[in-house]
Amino acid sequence: MQLGGLPVAHDVTAGAWLPAALGAPGTVASLVPAGYPAHARVFHPAARYDGDDDIDVEWAEVAAENGTVDHPLMQWPAITGGWQYIAEDSQPPTWDGAPSDGHLPVQVAEVLAAVLARHTATPEDCFFGRWDGLGHDTAALAGVPRLVLPTYPMVLVRGRVADAVRNLAPEPWEQSAHVWWPADRSWVVATDVDLMSTYVAAGTACVAELLEIEGLEVAPAVPTDALHWESDEVNPAPPRPVRG
Repeated sequence: MQLGGLPVAHDVTAGAWLPAALGAPGTVASLVPAGYPAHARVFHPAARYDGDDDIDVEWAEVAAENGTVDHPLMQWPAITGGWQYIAEDSQPPTWDGAPSDGHLPVQVAEVLAAVLARHTATPEDCFFGRWDGLGHDTAALAGVPRLVLPTYPMVLVRGRVADAVRNLAPEPWEQSAHVWWPADRSWVVATDVDLMSTYVAAGTACVAELLEIEGLEVAPAVPTDALHWESDEVNPAPPRPVRG
């Protein structure tokens, strides 16, 4: 069986090191190991519709238009001012589509992978894990071994770093890898199924390049950073709607 044209691994021992390297739930360390020299947060862009084209919109622009503060720990409900903006509504003309949650957009994955490929000795050998609970191919994955992480169990495939752009869900659905790392473990990338950001643990030179690269909105992170929607202490989250 294949996911995104890559063969599914029937031996997941290559990832056995990762669960033990992860840390406290609800923090960056629960997604990528704390033991790396540097960490970064990659923001998934919002979209502004221009005819048939989608234009990437950075969180910094959204914050500026809403009179909120752009900072490394900002959260989407806090900078937009409403919980409804997580999955519904929009704020035209600034943005029309919210950042993808649980999925690294292809255009971001392409830029990110290009940088990361320069910071590993094994760019042609990379492991990709996808959560097994999407429901689109449950029957097809029956009996396939899982890499059990503290967050979710993952099905593994193996390819090149450049394969981070591949869709690992059956058409017409779209799903990026939720976790990936090269064979030499020089860095780890994770996109939690519930988050609008992707996190990277890597060397200092790698993260420094990510912070400067054109086409990515990236902020420094530390392993103890909280991940939940209400962790933005600069822009307090708006009150949650009361359900009647």
